[in-house]
Amino acid sequence: MKYSRLIGLSCAVEIKLFLTSKVSDLCIGVVTARLTPSRHHNAAADLSDIKREPSPLRRFLGSGLANPVWSDDQRRMFGIRRKSHKPPAEPRIAQPPSDTLVWAIGDIHGCSDLLRTLMDGVLQDVAAARATRTHIVFLGDYIDRGPDSRGVLDYLADLGREPDLELHLLRGNHEDRMEAFLEAPELGAGWCEYGGRDALGSFGVHPPDSTDGPEVWSVASAALNAALTAEHRAVLQAQKASVTLGDFFFAHAGAEPGVPLDQQDPRHLMWIRRRFLDDDQAFEKLVVHGHTPTAHVHVDHRRIGIDTGTYATGVLTALRLFGSDRHVLQTARRGAEISLVGRPLHLAAQS
Repeated sequence: MKYSRLIGLSCAVEIKLFLTSKVSDLCIGVVTARLTPSRHHNAAADLSDIKREPSPLRRFLGSGLANPVWSDDQRRMFGIRRKSHKPPAEPRIAQPPSDTLVWAIGDIHGCSDLLRTLMDGVLQDVAAARATRTHIVFLGDYIDRGPDSRGVLDYLADLGREPDLELHLLRGNHEDRMEAFLEAPELGAGWCEYGGRDALGSFGVHPPDSTDGPEVWSVASAALNAALTAEHRAVLQAQKASVTLGDFFFAHAGAEPGVPLDQQDPRHLMWIRRRFLDDDQAFEKLVVHGHTPTAHVHVDHRRIGIDTGTYATGVLTALRLFGSDRHVLQTARRGAEISLVGRPLHLAAQS
C-alpha cells in the first residue's frame, strides 16, 4: 500500500512537470513566432495554416491532460472533491405571516367616497376570511388634492375603533407637509402648491393666496389647528414610517437602495422616488408602496406599487395578501356611480 501511494505521488509529480514543460514550450513558441517573422511573411498563408492546423494550446486542451478524469482512489489520495450538481433552489414566493390576512390601501388623497366603497369590500372579505389575525395597512397620503381630506381622517378615526383589526397608518409626504404647516406657517405656500389648498378647504379654512404675507398664513395655520379634532390628531399621531409583515415591507414611497430596511431614513421612506424606482437590486423583503401614481399596479421582483392616481382616475387600489394568494381590489368611478373590480395579482418570485 505504501509503494502504491509513492507510485501515485510520483505519477502526479511527473504529470505536473510535464504540464509545466508543455505550457512553457507553448509560451516560448508563441513568443518566438511573434518576435521572428519569416522573411517571406504571408499573412493570408498564416491565416490558412491557423484554420488548417490546431494550435499547440488547442492540442493540449484536447488531449485530456488539462481536465484529467480522476478515479475515486486518486480523489481520496489528493483530496480532490467532486463538483456538486445540486439542482437550483426553487424561487421563493413572498408571503405574510402564517394564517394572517393583510390588506394594503394605496394613496387616498381626499377621496372619502372611494375610500368608503373600497373599505366596504375589504371589510366584507375580512369577515368571510378564516384568518387568525388581520392587518390593514394604509400607505399614506390621506389628504390633499381630493375634495374631502377631513372626511378621510374621520373615516380612519372610526376604523381605528374596530377591535379585531390591526391598523397600520403610514405617514405620507402630504401628511408630513400639513403637520409642518401646523408648526411653521411660512411653509404653507409650498404645501398648497401640491394639494394643501384642497385640504384647507375641506376643514373650512380659506386658503391664502401664494402672494399673501406671513400674517395671512399664520391665521390659516391657527385656523387649521383649531379645526382638527382630537380624533384627527390621534390619527396623525398614530402614523409610522413603515411596517414589516412576513416577507413584505410597507412604506409610503419606497426605500433607499443599498440600505438594510431596518436602517432606512424615515424621510426617504416618505419622499424617495427615482433612486428607488430605477434601481434593480432586490431588498431583503418585497417592498409595497404608493407615492408614485401609475395607470396599473406595478409588480416585479423587488416592489409592488399600488398608487393608481385616485384623485385623477377614480381608481383607488387595495392589495390583498394571504398565504401565497394575492389579489387586487379597485374602485371604478363612472359619473356618480362607484363600483368595485377585483382580480388576481401575479407576483414575481424572490430568489
